Parts: sequence; C-alpha cells; structure tokens
Amino acid sequence: MTPVSKQIPLETPKEAEPRYFTDPGEAVDYLQKLYADATSFLQARFSEVVEAGMPDRRFRAFYPEIRITTTSYGHVDSRLSFGHVAEPGTYATTVTRPDLFEHYLTQQIKLLIDNHGVPVCVCVSQTPIPVHFAVLNDADIQIPHDGAMAFPLRDVFDVPDLGTTNDDIVNGYGFKNEDGSGALAPFTAQRVDYSLARLSHYTATGPEHFQNHVLFTNYQFYVEEFVAYGRQMLADADSGYSALVGPGNDVITSPDQQLNTPAKLPQMPTYHLKRKGGGGITLVNIGVGPSNAKTATDHIAVLRPHVWLMVGHCAGLRNSQSLGDFVLAHAYLREDHVLDDDLPVWVPIPALAEVQIALEGAVADVAEVSGFELKKIMRTGTVATIDNRNWELRDQSGPVHRLSQSRAIALDMESATIAANGFRFRVPYGTLLCVSDKPLHGELKLPGMASAFYKTQVSRHLLIGIRAMETLREMPLERLHSRKLRSFEETAFL
Repeated sequence: MTPVSKQIPLETPKEAEPRYFTDPGEAVDYLQKLYADATSFLQARFSEVVEAGMPDRRFRAFYPEIRITTTSYGHVDSRLSFGHVAEPGTYATTVTRPDLFEHYLTQQIKLLIDNHGVPVCVCVSQTPIPVHFAVLNDADIQIPHDGAMAFPLRDVFDVPDLGTTNDDIVNGYGFKNEDGSGALAPFTAQRVDYSLARLSHYTATGPEHFQNHVLFTNYQFYVEEFVAYGRQMLADADSGYSALVGPGNDVITSPDQQLNTPAKLPQMPTYHLKRKGGGGITLVNIGVGPSNAKTATDHIAVLRPHVWLMVGHCAGLRNSQSLGDFVLAHAYLREDHVLDDDLPVWVPIPALAEVQIALEGAVADVAEVSGFELKKIMRTGTVATIDNRNWELRDQSGPVHRLSQSRAIALDMESATIAANGFRFRVPYGTLLCVSDKPLHGELKLPGMASAFYKTQVSRHLLIGIRAMETLREMPLERLHSRKLRSFEETAFL
C-alpha cells in the first residue's frame, strides 16, 4: 500500500479585507499596516522557531498589493510620461517597504486617482514574503545560514525565489501578473527587496539614506572632495543640507563631527549628503569596470531616483584635447557587453536635453566661461565604453578603426553602462568626464603629473556635477522624466 503523505498545516496572519481609497495618504497608511502585520507575523514566528526548533506547521505571510481597474480610454495629458495606464483593464503591483517608499507611493497613487477618476484597491496579494526579507530590518534577529538549523529553512518559511525575481517588466517582455492583470509598477516587491538587500551589502549604507540625485564616480579622489564639500554645506545653515552619511551608516550633522570610516570599506563606498524630502545628493564610488557600473545601477534603480550622472575620468581620443578637458557625452559606443542580453547594442541611447543643458550650464558657471570659449575646455560627442582596460596592448587597428568610425572623443569603462541602464530603467542619466590621459597620442599619466592633475581638476569637476544636480533638483519631475524613456506599453508608476 502506498503511504499517504501528511498534509502540513499552514499558518498565516489574520485575513485582511480589501479596501478602496480615493485619498492616496489613506491608501499608503493601509499599505503600511498590511505590510507591518505581515512582517511582524513572520518575525515572531521566526524567533519562535529559532528558540524551539522544528515546528509542526509552515508559516506564510503575503506582500500587500495595489490594484486599479479602469473601463475608460479617457484622454490623459499627452505631455505626461507616467501617472496613467495605457488602456482599460486591471493593473496591479505588489509592494514592499511602504515606509521607505511612502512619498513615492503617495505621489504615484494620487496621479492614478486624479487621471482616471477611480479609486485604488489596497489588499493582500497572493505573493509570499520571503522570511529573509521580512526579518532583514529587525536588528534583534540573526538569520542562520543554511545548515545552521537542524532543518532546512525552506521547509518552514518561504525563501527568496530567483525564478520570479527578474527584470521582465522593465525589459518589455510583455509581463502579466498570474491573474492576467497588467503591471502597475516597473518592479515587483520581490525584485525591490532583493535589491535593497544587495544595496546594503555593496555600499554599507541603508537604502533610507539614498537621495534622489545620484553621482557615480570611478576614483576615490572624488569621494574625498565630496566629503569636504559636505562639511562645508553642514557649516552653512542656509544650504538646506542636514546630514552627511558614510559607510557603516555613520551620520554627522555638524562639520566638527568625525566621519568614522570602517576599517574595511565595502565594494562600492557610498556617501549621502542629505536634504529634506530626499533632495540631497548621493555619491557612489563604483570603482573601475562595466560590471560594477551595472551592479550599482541594477539595485539603485528600485529606489526610483530622479536622475543619475557619471562624473569620472576618461581617455581623450583626439589630439586637440588637453589633459583636464571635459567631455559631455551626447552619444555612446557600447562595447561593455554586460547589458547585451537585456538591452541589445542596436538600441540607441538618446541624450536627454534637460540633463545636457544642466551639465553644460554647470561647466560654464564653475569654469566661468561661456559661449564659444567653452569649446576650449569642453567637447561634446560620443563616449566609448569598453570592458578591456588594457585594450592598448592588443592589435590597435580594429579598436582604433571602430573608434574613429564612431567619431568617439573619449573612452572609459563605465559611462555607457550607466546611461544604458538609466535608459532601461527609465531613470534620467548623463555623463561628464574629465580627460586624464591620451593613450593614442603618447600622453600617459606619470605619478607626479597625476597628483598635480588631480589636485587642480577633481574639485572643480565634482562641483560641476553637484551644480548640475542642484539645477535638476529645481525642475518639475514631469519635465525631467522625458517621454523618450518610455516604450509603447508602460507602467503607470514612474
């Protein structure tokens, strides 16, 4: 006789009824309640299991969800690139950390209600919360590694499922929820939770510290200048900046305080100059290479920043350039290869007018030059990004021919990756580089030359990036998020 398998009981939180809202603030409050109830349930059960051992049942809680149904093709302001669905139907998204995304969720829900004139439904989804993510923010709980318990964790709780943690929505693969509803937001809750955990690992700072304006760099010198600038801003009561945060979540609010640097820095040291409402600036030192650039932007994208910029060093490819000149990227030659499976190289990465104007204006302002004189210190054109730092050591005929055909004026290993991922994730992007050497013309950095160059140029270059961000900060979000970043079928949420 075949033995009958025993049905393992499943315990879940008390069922919560769906509720409909025309007030976005109340909708977000209910999202926070549902999420808190679910994670508190998992945290309590996890603590019990750690203490008592294998239970006689499984435990499961679910992410909250936002849903909207519209039956109208009602005309929406065609200037808006977000805040509305494309056609009648039902759309839904799971939500995590509504406390962290409170402002974003309130803003996006308000646009939906205003543009479609229907309420949104907030309810419990059918997507389980992995226990790892539920207990991540509880400092009193330690998650054992697999094997540390006398039983597999997945026998009792739901664990992260990489099979459903992907970028199908942003990659335009015709994503549909299991019930047939369309995607309401660019990322599912599982995808967001995955990146929030990765961000803490790579940057050694919590996601709550990230600001809406992100600078990427590939040199430590920029970090030192950024910290010095942050101290200046904290000393200025009228600057609007309130705190400077470094790796290890070390926070200072006064220039007299010491910013404690961990003995072991994370892979991508990150610093946040904070301002009310997330209006400050985050600087991420991604180091060298397109893989790091992709890793950082893959995860920061879930925070839905308003803009990100690359400010770093590059090789100048034209004899008319001088060391220290600036390069404003208007186009990109992509030979980084890290995004080929997600965004084919034949996809053009357009320059965004609002960002380009802000960067050019910042160069003119900081360098105190304008008009035709600006061409003496800055060139605009194509930036090539490659994945081989020592490309000069191979037969140069192929690479140099391609660079010449593309009309490239500079070469680096990060900029095109950051711009392409900005395009893919619908995050406005831009690039302003500084020429640090000219390998095709025999001008390589020597140690003494490099020191002098860095001292004179890094401070000014960083200040230009900051000035551009401050200009973009004053721009309405509806204008900054260009329709050039949106495809045929887009999510309503930004």
